[in-house]
Amino acid sequence: MKKQILIVDDELSILKLLNFVLSKDYDLIIKNSGVDAFNWLEEGNDPDLIISDLHMPYFDGSSFIRNLKVSGYYRDTPVILLSGADDLENKVTEMAIKVESFIQKPFNPDQLKSIINTLIVS
Repeated sequence: MKKQILIVDDELSILKLLNFVLSKDYDLIIKNSGVDAFNWLEEGNDPDLIISDLHMPYFDGSSFIRNLKVSGYYRDTPVILLSGADDLENKVTEMAIKVESFIQKPFNPDQLKSIINTLIVS
């Protein structure tokens, strides 16, 4: 059985790229906002990994991850933050919430796969 990855991003081009790169090896659940993703999680779904954009409308990535990590149930779910922010490392530090990894957009698909394999051994 394939591992399940929840992808949260509002950029169609990134979603298509992630789908192309990861769908062969993983079951992907794609949500366009933190609100949609949190609603999906509240239905009792439990992904093996979450990839989230930082900048999204309504409920941004930092709010989504903060709520996720304090929820208790998803505290140990690995999170990869994906963002085009120039100072991504500083933003992650400022969030004061543990994310297992972060990657700058545009990203190297092989690097992303390597990080995923490290976080969730298939």
